[in-house]
Amino acid sequence: MKRDLYEVLCQWKRDVNRRPLLVRGARQVGKTYLVDELGRREFISLITLNFEKHPEYKDIFNSLEPVDILEKIVLLTGKRIEPGKTLLFLDEVQDCPPAIMAMRYFYEEMPALHVIAAGSLVEFTLESENFRMPVGRIQYIFLFPMSFGEFIEASGKIELRHYICDHKKIQMLPESLHTKLNEYIRKYFVIGGMPAVVREYYETGDMISCQRIQRAIIDTYQDDFGKYSKKLKHRYLDKIYNAVPKMVGRKFVYAHVDNTIKSRELKEALKLLEKAGVVRKIKRTSGAGLPLEAGVKDAYFKVLFLDVGLLHAVNGIYSDTVQANDFTALFNGAVAEQFVGQELLAYQNPYSRPLLYYWAREAKNSNAELDYLIQREGEAIPIEVKSGSTGRLKSMHMFMEKYQVRQGVKISQAPYDSKNQIISLPLYSLESFMQKK
Repeated sequence: MKRDLYEVLCQWKRDVNRRPLLVRGARQVGKTYLVDELGRREFISLITLNFEKHPEYKDIFNSLEPVDILEKIVLLTGKRIEPGKTLLFLDEVQDCPPAIMAMRYFYEEMPALHVIAAGSLVEFTLESENFRMPVGRIQYIFLFPMSFGEFIEASGKIELRHYICDHKKIQMLPESLHTKLNEYIRKYFVIGGMPAVVREYYETGDMISCQRIQRAIIDTYQDDFGKYSKKLKHRYLDKIYNAVPKMVGRKFVYAHVDNTIKSRELKEALKLLEKAGVVRKIKRTSGAGLPLEAGVKDAYFKVLFLDVGLLHAVNGIYSDTVQANDFTALFNGAVAEQFVGQELLAYQNPYSRPLLYYWAREAKNSNAELDYLIQREGEAIPIEVKSGSTGRLKSMHMFMEKYQVRQGVKISQAPYDSKNQIISLPLYSLESFMQKK
């Protein structure tokens, strides 16, 4: 299955000023598969050192001298390394922190050698007290579950994806195609973007098997708790992990998770799950100016789960999505908000850690909230996810008037429409909107 990030990696390969690359992302989003594909297709040879499967490889990095390292790799693998022709892949690199540090010296002393590292729990290594990060010597790239566009392309309908990526065509879409695309959205809501699940669906069409894979992925994340919670009790992680899918789209309140547990314990658990990539915060910002980060209020935030398909698996709402006429109203709108959040993350610059924001005003008898706020072309653009073809946009109008914003976006199941300052976008058009120039 083709991933959009593949083309980004090909550009990295051709860049004469490239730095060693560290691919970051949650477990099972496809990091290893992506790098393997790059190595097999774009290089003469691929050498993979998986430190989880082969702990003995850690001894290679007792020295950080590139010449010594490559000599040991050749002896252990029996494979020749040719800079410019060989891709050296350091997989599950969190199990060997010196290997990350060695990437600096590859950059400085062997710039012609292509080196990529990846690891599902690498964030814990990067933020550990004893780790010295080679700042400025490594390039990061972020991978997420498959976007809706990638999901469409995985079905073999490449032309359909190209069609809906054209913002002008979205504006004049035939009703029959609009209906067809909404059914694809419904399907994506249930299957999600985890590569193993998408592959199973398109190879077998067996939904029961897809659900089993989703359940296995969910269990795998819980199995990981022991790898990064030596001091923290598992029950705090379990509490947060099970609560987040039920709190998507709502202001996150620790007391709503379990009012018998101190918030500082749950706060630490949430932070760990963020590092693992399973949970992502949506930061509340004042929206008063750019950058949006400057107006962030740390005490207030919402949360997203990793994947909309896994959200269905945890909450057991498959049948609701299948039967719903307006699936943007599902689970009090949380499913659609999860989907939109995933799309906004997927189409940001992969070389930067993507961020999500929302806006809220809490006042007596006059609360207001926008689902998302994005920064684009020097402006803050408010986004609301609405059910039905109509819907009140009181918060949107309030924000736009307060900050003199020129454009707002409503996302729903309805077709494209543009009236006054608010554009109505169908769910399937987020890629075209995010890439529109």
